[in-house]
Amino acid sequence: MSIGKSELILNADGSVYHLNLLPEDIAFTIIVVGDPGRVEKISRYFDYIDTRKQKREFLTHTGTYRGKRLSVLSTGIGTDNIDIVVNELDALVNIDLTTRTEKSKKTVLDIVRIGTSGAIQPDIAIDTFVASTFGVGLDGLLHFYEYENRDVGELTANLKRHLGWDQNSIQPYAFAADHSLLKKMMSDRIRFGITLTNGGFYGPQGRKLRLPHRLPEIHASMTQFVFEGSKITNLEMETAAIYGLAKLLGHRAMSMNVILANRSQGSFSQAPGKAVDALIRYCLERLS
Repeated sequence: MSIGKSELILNADGSVYHLNLLPEDIAFTIIVVGDPGRVEKISRYFDYIDTRKQKREFLTHTGTYRGKRLSVLSTGIGTDNIDIVVNELDALVNIDLTTRTEKSKKTVLDIVRIGTSGAIQPDIAIDTFVASTFGVGLDGLLHFYEYENRDVGELTANLKRHLGWDQNSIQPYAFAADHSLLKKMMSDRIRFGITLTNGGFYGPQGRKLRLPHRLPEIHASMTQFVFEGSKITNLEMETAAIYGLAKLLGHRAMSMNVILANRSQGSFSQAPGKAVDALIRYCLERLS
């Protein structure tokens, strides 16, 4: 059955609407970053770049690194943008854009986030690399899709009880990292933990400027939560949505963050650019 023009919107050249990409423009291993300025910081290490395309905040460079074809794509900030990015990436490989029909043979993408984050555990040092074993979403994105997530349903149920969220109408969702990608990223340099994906930067992450906070003790409670030996390590705004949509669409996803801030200590990296570059080089080495 053909997908309607209002559901799958294409540009005049046949590219997907927001990303402005054609199927041949992407590799099957895709690095996603929030900041468009970080795309060039990654692609400068490529052997060469054969595709450069941009529309709005979505900038894509595709090329090779040590002979392996890679794409790096900026998503902008937040799970609403992740909804656009992952769905349109999947459309590029699993929908025939000419006939607007789903392909019978599916292509699996490897999607690796390279991001920055804030730690909430006091023992996580600034500039540490954190691999997200689970992404827990505190936004509402995945609730708009049909899924049964028995694998980590216990995690969300325990978290809700621990934080008393039933009374605040917060319904978290959770998905695990792809095991094969997680294994590829493993080393003695990596800290593993549960990443909370928030629907905003200020109130949802416990920051207070002028508006009073409804959940003032949220960080203290989060630091005490443990699931299968893992603690909540860090807060950001994309990982859970990437994990969830990738899983539902049949792709593999992994999120790597460098810790630039420690919220419990009130500290921030003295060399954030250097820390991000170190994570970029680490991930490229592992992916190649």
